[in-house]
Amino acid sequence: MAFQMNANAAFPLKSVLIANRGEIACRVIRTAKAMGMRTIAVYSDADRNALHVKLADEAYPIGPAPARESYLVIDKIIATAKAAKADCIHPGYGFLSERAEFAEACAAAGIFFVGPPPSAIRAMGLKGEAKALMAKANVPVLPGYHGDIQDPKFLKQKAYETGYPILIKAAAGGGGKGMRRVDKQIDFDQALEAAKREAEAAFGNPDVLIEKYVASPRHIEVQVFADTHGNIVHLFERDCSAQRRHQKVIEEAPAPGMPDDVRKHITQAAIEAARAVNYVGAGTVEFLADGSQGLRADAIWFLEMNTRLQVEHPVTELVTGTDLVQWQFKIAAGEKLPLAQEQIRLHGHAVESRIYAEDAARGFLPSTGRLTALRFPGGNGIRVDSGVEQGGEVTPFYDPMIAKLITFAATREQAFDRMSEALGGTIVSGPRSNVEFLHALTNSPEMRAGTVDTGYIERNLEALTKPGEADFAAAAAAVEKLMVAEQAKQREALRLLPAAVRRSPWSAEDGYDFSGARDIPVAVLVNGERVTARVFQRGDALKASVKGAASEPCEIVEVGDLLVAIRNGRQTKVKLAESSALDLGRAGGNGAIAAPMHGKVLSVSIAKGEKVVKGQRLMVLEAMKMEHALDAETDGVVAELSVAAGDQVSEGAQLILIEAEKVKAK
Repeated sequence: MAFQMNANAAFPLKSVLIANRGEIACRVIRTAKAMGMRTIAVYSDADRNALHVKLADEAYPIGPAPARESYLVIDKIIATAKAAKADCIHPGYGFLSERAEFAEACAAAGIFFVGPPPSAIRAMGLKGEAKALMAKANVPVLPGYHGDIQDPKFLKQKAYETGYPILIKAAAGGGGKGMRRVDKQIDFDQALEAAKREAEAAFGNPDVLIEKYVASPRHIEVQVFADTHGNIVHLFERDCSAQRRHQKVIEEAPAPGMPDDVRKHITQAAIEAARAVNYVGAGTVEFLADGSQGLRADAIWFLEMNTRLQVEHPVTELVTGTDLVQWQFKIAAGEKLPLAQEQIRLHGHAVESRIYAEDAARGFLPSTGRLTALRFPGGNGIRVDSGVEQGGEVTPFYDPMIAKLITFAATREQAFDRMSEALGGTIVSGPRSNVEFLHALTNSPEMRAGTVDTGYIERNLEALTKPGEADFAAAAAAVEKLMVAEQAKQREALRLLPAAVRRSPWSAEDGYDFSGARDIPVAVLVNGERVTARVFQRGDALKASVKGAASEPCEIVEVGDLLVAIRNGRQTKVKLAESSALDLGRAGGNGAIAAPMHGKVLSVSIAKGEKVVKGQRLMVLEAMKMEHALDAETDGVVAELSVAAGDQVSEGAQLILIEAEKVKAK
């Protein structure tokens, strides 16, 4: 279908099918409904009760849980759109959003594709070809090899010529998948094999490229928009330097420490990049900057162009006062850009934190399960984009994002203060989450100073993920509430007994016999640590202390048999010790290797009866399209091997048992 339309005609898009799930599907649905469009969701078997399904006007099943059998099947999406009589398809981000053949399939079916033309997707889809194109357009690119030759020996030579350290990167995708840093040539072969395998799994294309590694890199990107009438604008820049595993964690707009002349240089380069591929729609041009001496125009290089909406687009919306999804719909319908360049102004500062179901203290392993509690703060300057709700499931089949928490204020300092407070009031229970890690990162001196580079989190991982000491004054307040509840239960139980029994000298008025002054020890878990709280009863007053700290006023939220006490931006979790459950995070002791998360066994490197040494690679698991290696924690012999390559495993399941080698008597 042609992208050009009569700009004076009535807006033709009356219905939209969202070919996605989770947070971005919910985000698109909200804007589409505000524009009066009928919204159509699709869902896999795992998403039958998902939030985006509930929000849409209509919803249709498209297959089994694995994305390759549902969300990635073009024919199913097109057939559903035709059956639902959708005028257009919005691809969101991820999945099919950067697949040129999907855009072509939409056109062949007579359905508008809310995205760029297939030619632009292809031009920017392969990083090597894109960088060659950018070089011709005089957009600065990093040294390296971006060609088609994929012979391992040839790539190894190109890495040597580029000079170590280098990055091996998937040619057909992003998000850190298929990416490996290599510091020495001796490590190149193994890194190349792993990068190609991961690239094939994530993007269906094992090709890679080689790039020079920048020592103090900052990740700066520019939001661009173009229409079918030849107009191209930028909506300023974002800083996405706070990353782990090459995936963005906290983003902000505008970039801290951005001089006006450098901003002019980088935004103009982004526009030229879009112009070089005759771009249409929303796109993000990403740059790598050497931040060792501040941002300079001569130390910024083109990285890649994402031909879709970005996860971090809300920070741009807040500092420019726009709705970028609305812009996408208007441009897809052939309208001109809503604003000219001189009408787009930058005001205030916005910060976004990505809240994931993952365990930061255990290498950011994905976590799954039912969200028994989910609460976000509200108020002025706080926005939450979420694709799940309390009671919903985080499954092992997709990206484990829970929500994006975004704050906005007049200044950068105020925006970060607001983010710190908002994270302190966010509660996620069920799967593990990275909220405490985000809170620590938000308040780190380097983040507050705006000097974080892409390697900062990795260099400071221990400090950022180390649990701080519990707030024992808040814990004491939670203990008081627990004891009041226990007293009420005991009194109700006694009330139901016969009167003669209630008056028996052997029956107390309540479960703890608080008829006079009492001092009772109570075993509780405070953030998982078993401690003894002291509970004091003086008449009708009940007070508690934990580790010598008396209770202080705080907000307390009930999550099942767990209480979460919130004070000064910190969360303290308290429950009676007797009701504690096994911490699967500690499973795997005594030579047992347990699955750290739900996932699929990609490879097994050992056999039953084989001798292994500490640090030896045992197997590789895949979860959320990322590989996770399991290594031996001790020397010994493989006594049990419970799985094989291709098996699906559950978090906490024993996979391998290693026993100490028996010494034969002489």
